[in-house]
This record gives sequence, C-alpha cells and structure tokens, in this order.
Amino acid sequence: MKNIIKSSIKLLWLMIGIVSMVLGAIGVVLPVLPTTPFLLLASFCFAKGSDRFHMWFIGTKLYKKHLESFVTSRSMTLKTKLCILLPASAMLILAMLAMSNIYGRVFIVFLIIFKYIYFFTRIETVKA
Repeated sequence: MKNIIKSSIKLLWLMIGIVSMVLGAIGVVLPVLPTTPFLLLASFCFAKGSDRFHMWFIGTKLYKKHLESFVTSRSMTLKTKLCILLPASAMLILAMLAMSNIYGRVFIVFLIIFKYIYFFTRIETVKA
C-alpha cells in the first residue's frame, strides 16, 4: 500500500512537471505567459518525481537557455527579469482594478513593489 501511494505521488509530480514545462515552452513564444517560473516549477517537480526525467530536463535547450544561469549563479538577464515581472504585474493590476476592497488593493500594490525590489536586489542582472 505504501508503494502505491509513493508511486502515485511521484506520478503526480511528473504530471505537474510536464504541464509546467509545456506552459514554459509556450511562454517562450507567447509574451504574455512567463517562461522562467514555469520552467523552475518543472525542474522542481521532475526532481521530486524522477531522476531520469530531471536529468533529461536539465539537458534540454529550453532549460539551458532560460534557467541554467539562474540555477547555477542566481542571475538573470534584464530581459528575462522583465519577461517575468511585467506580465505578472499586469495581471495583478487587473485584479486590483477589479477589486473594491481597499485592503486588497493596498496588498497588491505592496506585492508588486516587493517583487521588483526582490528581483533587482536579490537576483543579479547579467548581460545576455
């Protein structure tokens, strides 16, 4: 029974990893969808689900182009940072505009500010 549960959990990690990888790949060509967060999630899920899938994933061009520098040195290009921050900020601003609760709006403003401060002070910006 324990093996069935463990196998099911690993399968769930793999499925989430595959969905995240597909969304990340779509984000490469679709500017509205951020690439890096989905690929980070895919890497995490593959590491939890299967060593074989994880090793395959870190050998792909998708990983090498969009994640390798972040994973190895916690650095990103300015373009990558903006491709993550701008769509996420746009979605948060839309949510804020649709919200009538002032506390929710203030929270979203602080969240947007925190994201930018974190990305530009904690993650090194490197040249492409």
